[in-house]
Amino acid sequence: MAVLRETPQGFERADFCLPCWDAFDQAGAGNTIVGFWKTIMPHHEAKKKIFVDDEVLSNLFERLADSTEPAKLNFRFVLGLVLMRKRLLLYEGTRSAPDPAREFWIVRFKGRDQPMELLDPQLTEGDLQNISQQLGQILSEET
Repeated sequence: MAVLRETPQGFERADFCLPCWDAFDQAGAGNTIVGFWKTIMPHHEAKKKIFVDDEVLSNLFERLADSTEPAKLNFRFVLGLVLMRKRLLLYEGTRSAPDPAREFWIVRFKGRDQPMELLDPQLTEGDLQNISQQLGQILSEET
């Protein structure tokens, strides 16, 4: 089992064997579980790859919709970009926020009619690289 949890230091991924997952304190140490998924670990010799499916990414994106913390907003934005690149999330336009320095992207999942808002946090190139690297570490086999 793999779990994505929020710690005081940021997002963290942890992997557990099935017997260990049953004993894992999911509510402990003040950490918040954002999502979890079951997978089969390939042999050590196998090529490193991303093994989280599109449904897990989409669910994570939706679960972060009500977030107000900057780190979560930044993470959700980059996750939204990933989903757009995979053509699962469609960009439909923009809407100005009450704060003129911010804007919302209007997006919707392919095959759904319900639009959603995605805050553009105006990330710098460095911010994008850091969050993309964090996302890659969370979603890949080896951390």
